[in-house]
Amino acid sequence: MLTKVFGSAVFGVDATTITCEVNVDKGVGYHLVGLPDNAIKESNYRIAAALLNNGYKIPGKKITLNLAPADLRKEGSAYDLTLAIGILTASGQIKSENVEKYIIMGELSLDGSLHPIKGGLPIAIKAQEEGFEGFILPKENAKEAAIVSDLKVYGVENISEVIEFFDKGTPLEQTIINTREEFYKTLDFPEFDFADVKGQESIKRSMEIAAAGGHNIILVGPPGAGKTMLAKRLPSILPPMTLHEALETTKIHSVVGKIKNMGLMSQRPFRNPHHTISSAALVGGGSYPQPGEISLSHNGVLFLDELPEFERRVLEVMRQPMEDREVTIARARFTVTYPSSFMLVASMNPSPGGYFNDPDAPVTSSPAEMQRYLSKISGPLLDRIDIHIEVTPVPFEKLSEDRKGESSVEIRKRVTAAREIQTKRFKEPPNLHYNAQMNTKQIREFCRLDDASKELLKNAMERLNLSARAYDRILKVGRTIADLEGVEAVNGTHIAEAIQYRSLDREGWLG
Repeated sequence: MLTKVFGSAVFGVDATTITCEVNVDKGVGYHLVGLPDNAIKESNYRIAAALLNNGYKIPGKKITLNLAPADLRKEGSAYDLTLAIGILTASGQIKSENVEKYIIMGELSLDGSLHPIKGGLPIAIKAQEEGFEGFILPKENAKEAAIVSDLKVYGVENISEVIEFFDKGTPLEQTIINTREEFYKTLDFPEFDFADVKGQESIKRSMEIAAAGGHNIILVGPPGAGKTMLAKRLPSILPPMTLHEALETTKIHSVVGKIKNMGLMSQRPFRNPHHTISSAALVGGGSYPQPGEISLSHNGVLFLDELPEFERRVLEVMRQPMEDREVTIARARFTVTYPSSFMLVASMNPSPGGYFNDPDAPVTSSPAEMQRYLSKISGPLLDRIDIHIEVTPVPFEKLSEDRKGESSVEIRKRVTAAREIQTKRFKEPPNLHYNAQMNTKQIREFCRLDDASKELLKNAMERLNLSARAYDRILKVGRTIADLEGVEAVNGTHIAEAIQYRSLDREGWLG
């Protein structure tokens, strides 16, 4: 007897429906075809034990299982439940009338209980698109799949529940999520709040500007100045994610199995990889390409602490994804594209010893050592960072103050208002949402200066020996400062403040 059961395979952030055909015939043997990987080939041992421990068995006949389309590589252990139900229906041990209405996925334990799978959300989206009635999957993944409307999602803990559902009509408990309620409930209670930061007013200001315009930022300062602490608080002042952004972000995290017992992600991601990371782990890769750190920080913040300690080759592979806001990983048989629209926040010490021109410093570095250290960061990468800010240690008087700083929620209101101005401004061009994404043509259109401002910028560039690459960056940052004030034209005050945020461009900065 031949039976068809449906599963799904995830490639990139999208799923493809897989038809599991099971044929039970006279003879002896167990044949699994359709390009399965080793994890799927081993499934017959798990299935046999799980069925035996739940009062069923693999029939002693010739069983042929085909995963169609047969030329598409399948990977992972999530097909265990699909194949087990297929074997039971094909051998007549359970009824098969409704099996074809559902996508069935899950990894089996030897006692028949289910382990979570990866990619529950993309699979649910595909199932809804293709008109399936429901999706049966492990309980830990039910919440992420239930985000999809018009699809019945059943989270199960054991194969016996699925068998009784199909054979005896015993109802399964449907997982229902109120997406909007889940999405908005955590917005006003950030884990890290700017209210806890003592002093550092100028750094907070530069962080606010970076958040308002989507600008990349680098913090330069000695150890203990608060660079990491400030960076961790940046997501708390970014505008709340839209439902579309939240869905996109949740999909990527679902693919790598980072969403368990969670519905829609409402907080922007903050990723902080260690400097020993490889280029494949940063941008994505592997024989079955997986998203890297830059894609996991999509719609959020990627924080690179101690930037010069990263391998130069690893940093260079980020240049193209930072520009295109997506990363494409090519293999001989297929190509996958992951989105990677993130804000880069980097931090570094000004010298190998960590201290800069400080006579009381425990370690000092020679100018040659400092130049070698700073030259580890390439010009083209620095070119993509709009704001450079020096972070100085907070004096004791500020640290011991009882007064709390401005809260993240207050700062976020101003940032959100500035972003709304940009959304209206850039409603025509596709894929342009905030000031940091402007190209040269758009800078000329939206950042026009009066004569006094032009003269100020000219004098600053000559006097401070600012490089040519700083010119466009200053205009972009000036445009964001004007948006924060709600002003239409960029004026001299905005340009003067923007010039302060280009310290690493100044020739002789070390001198």
